[in-house]
Amino acid sequence: MTRDPEPRAPVSFDENIKPLFREMDRESMEFAFDLWSYADVSANADEILERLGDGSMPCDHPWPAEHVELFRRWIDTGRREFDTDANSKHDSRVDR
Repeated sequence: MTRDPEPRAPVSFDENIKPLFREMDRESMEFAFDLWSYADVSANADEILERLGDGSMPCDHPWPAEHVELFRRWIDTGRREFDTDANSKHDSRVDR
């Protein structure tokens, strides 16, 4: 299950977003993109958010509002791939 970050903590795809997508969700969207791929989800984030927000994705039941907001926060805060504390990559935006 996903770890919900503190309200001002960074949101990362690897730790917070990817775990929200079940294997069933991934399989149902394979025709368009891979929901477990950072590159695919990042490139299609706005469309995915729209569908999450209107409840048409996932196809079996809408996400809880807090999951949709977490996805929106991931987009709004720079679409990080990894938690900067857990990865050697340094994001200079954090320091500024």
